[in-house]
Amino acid sequence: MRRVVCPGSFDPITNGHLDIIGRSARLYDEVTVAVLINVEKSSLFTVDERIEILQTVTKEYPNVKVRKFHGLLVDFCRQNDIPAIVKGIRVVSDFDYELQMAQLNYRLSGVETLFMPTNPEYSFLSSSRVKEIARYGGDVSGLVPDLVHNLLIERLRG
Repeated sequence: MRRVVCPGSFDPITNGHLDIIGRSARLYDEVTVAVLINVEKSSLFTVDERIEILQTVTKEYPNVKVRKFHGLLVDFCRQNDIPAIVKGIRVVSDFDYELQMAQLNYRLSGVETLFMPTNPEYSFLSSSRVKEIARYGGDVSGLVPDLVHNLLIERLRG
């Protein structure tokens, strides 16, 4: 079975994330979406909320499962028999950062990292930008799944 992990904080999940997850789901037998538990970072949505959201918006992909993890991603991969990480790359600065992480992860564990260019439609998109736009009343529909859009409005505007 060909397994891969798509890691991230997904706070919130964007259509760019979904694009990478969906494309990975078409290429691999099993895709694990791994939600990082980062106690040092304040999040808009709890880890459990993000898992529930991800399970809902990825339900069309029967080979996608959602899990949370804490610590090193390569340890999560080893524990779950996942030999490869898929990372979406939007711009050159993403590549610079992700290449270093990929080389370090390989050195630590032998886990491979595969880079997937983002659909150009989402090359400008990030969770932090979505939150900022939504916080100031901007329209983020089309940038996030409808469920996330509604939750953002509810959470940020009361």
